[in-house]
Amino acid sequence: MPNQTLTEQIHKANIEVHRSEAKYYEAIHPEVYGRKEQKRVWTQLRAIDQEIEGNNKRALDVGAGTGNLTGKLLEMGYHVTATDISPEMCAILRKKYAKYLPDKLVVVNSPIEALTFKEGEFDLICSYSVLHHLPDYVSTLKTLCGYLKRGGVIYIDHEASPYYWANERGMLAGIIKGFTFHVNPMLNSIYFIVTGLRVPMIDYTLSDYWFKKEHALNHQAIRGVFREQSFKSYQRTDHYLNGSWLPNPLALIYRLVCKPEMSFWVAQK
Repeated sequence: MPNQTLTEQIHKANIEVHRSEAKYYEAIHPEVYGRKEQKRVWTQLRAIDQEIEGNNKRALDVGAGTGNLTGKLLEMGYHVTATDISPEMCAILRKKYAKYLPDKLVVVNSPIEALTFKEGEFDLICSYSVLHHLPDYVSTLKTLCGYLKRGGVIYIDHEASPYYWANERGMLAGIIKGFTFHVNPMLNSIYFIVTGLRVPMIDYTLSDYWFKKEHALNHQAIRGVFREQSFKSYQRTDHYLNGSWLPNPLALIYRLVCKPEMSFWVAQK
């Protein structure tokens, strides 16, 4: 667990990073806003919606950003509380979904650790590309579990799988993985040049604290939280991601010889 100084540094880094990229966010993240990923997330949310027992359509979107999950949940009829540490992201979110304010959408600009909700307040708690930004994601996840009602679901998506940093078995797989991961940013650079998008240099060193080989996200610890909280079910699913706007010629081979690099969790209380 990071100390208080490091916690403050991580929070500050996330505020600064998202201030820099807020207006570019959806344009520079094909791994989030690409067609296949958006279709996958829609499919997952619809499936989760059917699993929630006695669903009153109350959702908490943690680290909502510009509304990747929030917008979908609103379309599905949820009342959404969307939180984010970035004031710029919150401003975009409010503007995009102004018609839902304040009856169906509440936007809160705050680190999630500073917020408190009622026990069992939400039917669905979700986060997308968030845990690896949190100073103490295990402690935060425990707290979130308390805000979930019995029969409700926690959905955690877009986190590196245990295989992301692992060495692949076999020389070919290792080479393909290395080349694939290096080609994606090159393809995106070409795309940005062609489209005329000028992306600022952004330092993700501290903001993406747990997205590092030396201290990767611990999925065993996540599983341990659900076990400790007596969730009736919890499952991690690993999947492949499209990391570039332009087609990567190595993508098909990568999927054939390498293990999935990303994960999502669905856990029912």
